[in-house]
This record gives sequence, structure tokens and C-alpha cells, in this order.
Amino acid sequence: MKRSEELPSPTVVKSDQEWREQLSPDEYAVLRDAGTERAFVGEYTDNHRVGVYRCRACGTELFRSEHKFDSHCGWPSFFTPLAGEQIIERTDGSLGMRRTEVLCATCHSHLGHVFEGEGYGTPTDLRYCINSISLTFEPAPE
Repeated sequence: MKRSEELPSPTVVKSDQEWREQLSPDEYAVLRDAGTERAFVGEYTDNHRVGVYRCRACGTELFRSEHKFDSHCGWPSFFTPLAGEQIIERTDGSLGMRRTEVLCATCHSHLGHVFEGEGYGTPTDLRYCINSISLTFEPAPE
């Protein structure tokens, strides 16, 4: 993963108008304006199918189902990204707290946040708390 306070240039570059045309208003609010969907409403929160989760904005592979776990926090949770270079982590001081924001490295869309040391017993002791609306799911071939 890339940790950065200054973001490297995205590979996928679109104007604000192009993003607004591509994404629904709710998708835009989360992916481009760093919003958060309400807890327990996302389509992937309780998804237990095998497959790959991709960035909804650009299609980059981000997480695999075998790295997803039930954290009961209201959003899909993963203990590691598919490939560390596919995400960027940066400090987020919004809402009066210090968190680590997770962005898609390809298009710089907001995905969610990562938390450490919560005691979930995962191999990494990390919880990538990702908005369902930031993702699409590609089921594994049967």
C-alpha cells in the first residue's frame, strides 16, 4: 500500500462533470466527496460469495472475498487489500478525529478507512472498513 500525504497522480483522470455523468449522486457523494454510506445498508456488508471486489469508479481490483470478514460494524470489512499498490492510505483529520483514509490508487476515489489494533484476530490486525457503494463485486467462475 502507498502511504501518502501528497497523492501521486492517478492513472484514471476525469473531470468533475465526467464523474457526475458516470456515477449516481449517492456514488459520487462517497467516491468523489469522501462521504460515508449509512451502516448496515450496503449491498456487500453481508456478502459471503467468492470473488473479487473492484473500485466502482474505475474497475481496479481491490479486495478478494477470502480477505473479507464479519466485523459486525455495518460495512464490508477486509483484513488486507488484494494488492497493496492498488490503494493509498492517508491521514484523515475530518470529523475531529484522526483516521486513515483508503483511496483507490488508480482513480483516487474514496473507499473508506482502515483501523488497526481492534482485536478481531485477523492475520494483519487491520480492518479495512469499506463503503459498499465504493465497490462492485465480480463472482468467481463456477
